[in-house]
Amino acid sequence: MRVLGIDPGTLQMGVGVIETNGSRFQLIACETVSISKSLSLPERLKRINESVRDFIERFSPDVMALENVFFGKNVQTLVKIGEARAAAMLAAAQQNILVVEYPPARVKQAVTGNGQASKIQIQQMVKHLLKLSGPPPADAADALAVALCHIQTNNVRIPVG
Repeated sequence: MRVLGIDPGTLQMGVGVIETNGSRFQLIACETVSISKSLSLPERLKRINESVRDFIERFSPDVMALENVFFGKNVQTLVKIGEARAAAMLAAAQQNILVVEYPPARVKQAVTGNGQASKIQIQQMVKHLLKLSGPPPADAADALAVALCHIQTNNVRIPVG
């Protein structure tokens, strides 16, 4: 099973693909997609959609995993994240890819054992779990964490330690 993890944002989007085979898994690809602030919001959403479609075409995932929208104090930020999520979901739907969502605390719990983990803790555990030489950038690590959460949720044991 190949899992595409997405950490959506209208300026930075983390994308990562992990492949599982039984209890083993490996990193296939990850990156942070930077989107110019000078673009209009519709153009940024188009870029998100195109980037996710490109990842789907290149890596043929079976499922796309992303975090649910969390509640925060800045409503405008929540709306923009929701729009970025919708652009990513649309790309998956256009390619007939199943979309699953997880609460942020569940993602953190699955990867670090702590539902309140920091971004640095996420990066370090993603590095450890995927046996990387260094921690991935924060947005890419968050995308990989969502993919790892999906793997764990589907009864694939993630060895810790």
